[in-house]
Amino acid sequence: MGLEELLSADGVIPSLRARCKREVLSALAERASELIGVPAETIRETLQEREQLGSTGVGRGVAIPHGKIEGLSQVVGVLARLETPVDFDAVDDQPVDLVFLLLAPVNATAAHLKALAKVSRLLRDDEARQALRGAKTAEALFAIAVDPGRPFAA
Repeated sequence: MGLEELLSADGVIPSLRARCKREVLSALAERASELIGVPAETIRETLQEREQLGSTGVGRGVAIPHGKIEGLSQVVGVLARLETPVDFDAVDDQPVDLVFLLLAPVNATAAHLKALAKVSRLLRDDEARQALRGAKTAEALFAIAVDPGRPFAA
């Protein structure tokens, strides 16, 4: 599974304005709702329940909120670069400016874990994070996310 299988160009938000974690999750839920046809409130509740178990802020300015959604047929992602970093209760106490939302079908544990691993690998890479932070358009963010090794002029 490559990231192009779970992230579409429509699933990229190049400049998300949010003042807090709650607003970030809400905006991601809205975009995901448009992509998968599940009510944004359902997605928001799923994400908030997951955050109550522990922050999905994994460090280095990155968060990977995720959850399982009833009726979903495949893993779906939404990538956002925030205009201004926000506190996400990250493990390193650093604010977050790159967020990759993952939603998976309820019974897709293996696919969910594979998707989390792929996203984590991408966002652990210093050059990929730097390229994503420097990208100015949704197209550039998408291209970097699905092929981080390819030279790309943001």
